[in-house]
Amino acid sequence: MLTIDHVSMEFSSRPVLDDITFLINRKERIALVGKNGAGKTTLLRLIAGEYQPTSGRIAKDSEMTIGYLPQVMLFQDDRTLREEVMSVFCQRSGLYSVSEAVFIAEMDRTIIGLGFERKDFDRPCSEFSGGWRMRIELAKILLRHPDLLLLDEPTNHLDIESIQWLEEFLKTSPSAVLMVSHDRAFIDNVCSRTIEITLGRIYDYNVNYSRFVELRKERHEQQVRAYQNQQKMIADTEEFIERFRYKATKAVQVQSRIKQLEKLERLEVDLEDTSRLNLRFPPAPRSGDFPLIIEDLRKDFGEHNVFHDVTFTIRRGEKVAFVGKNGEGKTTLVKCIMGQLDYLGNLKIGHNVKIGYFAQNQAALLDGEKTVFETIDYVAVGDIRTKIRDILGAFMFGGEASEKKVKVLSGGERSRLAMIRLLLEPCNLLILDEPTNHLDMQSKDVLKAALQDFNGTLICVSHDRDFLNGLVSKVYEFGGGHVKEHLGGIYDFLRAKKIDSLQELEKKSNTPKDGLTAKQADSEAPQQRSGLLDYAAQKAAAAEKRKKEKQIAEVEAAIAALEEEQAQIEQMLALPENQTQENFQKYETVKHKIEQKMYEWEILSE
Repeated sequence: MLTIDHVSMEFSSRPVLDDITFLINRKERIALVGKNGAGKTTLLRLIAGEYQPTSGRIAKDSEMTIGYLPQVMLFQDDRTLREEVMSVFCQRSGLYSVSEAVFIAEMDRTIIGLGFERKDFDRPCSEFSGGWRMRIELAKILLRHPDLLLLDEPTNHLDIESIQWLEEFLKTSPSAVLMVSHDRAFIDNVCSRTIEITLGRIYDYNVNYSRFVELRKERHEQQVRAYQNQQKMIADTEEFIERFRYKATKAVQVQSRIKQLEKLERLEVDLEDTSRLNLRFPPAPRSGDFPLIIEDLRKDFGEHNVFHDVTFTIRRGEKVAFVGKNGEGKTTLVKCIMGQLDYLGNLKIGHNVKIGYFAQNQAALLDGEKTVFETIDYVAVGDIRTKIRDILGAFMFGGEASEKKVKVLSGGERSRLAMIRLLLEPCNLLILDEPTNHLDMQSKDVLKAALQDFNGTLICVSHDRDFLNGLVSKVYEFGGGHVKEHLGGIYDFLRAKKIDSLQELEKKSNTPKDGLTAKQADSEAPQQRSGLLDYAAQKAAAAEKRKKEKQIAEVEAAIAALEEEQAQIEQMLALPENQTQENFQKYETVKHKIEQKMYEWEILSE
């Protein structure tokens, strides 16, 4: 179906891909793996036609279609969600046809499967956050049914339920799939072939990712042995040349050895495999028996209730997960725990609790003028200081990368550095909000092993099933304004959820509607029922939108007033005689109110 034929790619004379060749056959599902910067995204863009190779060619069938989901894209704002996704059908088949009803049903299944609700269908695309916009683009690509799907980190903005839906979709899709993902469980469940890019070359394995890891380990050991043997031979040859360079009786042998080295094809080997590095946290100072107690907690933003009647206790040493669809309050509860948001009810932090917190914007707090090494060296204590370079290597900051200044790092690199920094600070309650979003698989293995050995308490907000598996023993599910406790690991929770869903489905199918018997309800005209529901849903959605717009305007006015007050205080504090504790307290109070209002505005806008 598609042939990559001796393709090489260079950027500014720096080789990224070096003479690679492989085939993609129809209906194959392939995982494309490798370290960050190895060339995975470059290869996808070459196949998509966004780049032209420096040499070689990419050949495809004349009628073949390709759908490409990049990590970053531009969006259109002038259409509703329904209109944006419906545009796919026009592209696919020109005008709507007798199959329009089938298309509409397929569209509904896809959009809802990716986490949207029916009330979202008529919202302008401009109202959705970046993560939800990415889902819209993914829905459009999936609905086009291309012959080849190119997916670059498709799960980064999906919750667990949406990832499971996408898994099932891809496993039954007639399209071939080539994807980049750091979600091990996802690619294991979808892909049956693994292609690794390393040092510009590819290694093609006709197995899933888990089996690939075993085979890669064997290959890596062979590479290391061959490399070490060659290095010894080179050293011995160079020693011979130096010893006898000026002896006339050895001139012929010396010249022969020199030519031998010049013709030698030097072996390269992957950077040291640090995935097995035993990174350990500093011993956690002992906290009280109950680091966190929550009773009847409630959080509202204006008239919007995020959650209510939340009651649970986390014991010392427990490792728990916060899971649920995006927007259901996981991060909001974390911010309540951290004292960044007000709330109703009781929330008590236990005796001698020292919290280590990794937020999704943690990278912004790093000092841009420090180097990577200095950032970690500043917080490392004890024996761990002797292993700083090993730790940095495990998180892809080996060699020269450790001397880069923080200000030149990408967003993903900053997040990884912030994670390392946090892991080295003594604490006994770790709260991690989506810690794996920018980590590759080896770095996630290092982090997970360290967390498993951590002798403190852990709260982890994550949608990464493989990361949570074997790490947490309790799951708190957020949804519908409630927080429900599930004992057991993440897969125990997912199995229970599937059973619950089937039971709920059975209950709903047996429930008479609007006073009719089940038989009467079944015989009611589907078109009439659908029309009434659509009209009622649209009316309710319009009313809800007007209410939210009013709330947003009120919050924006409040923010403007607070910012004006903050500016006045700043002007006052510019004079030395006004720099009193009372005035500084006023400034901090206003700043805190602005942060709360900004967060409220973000929730309402989303």
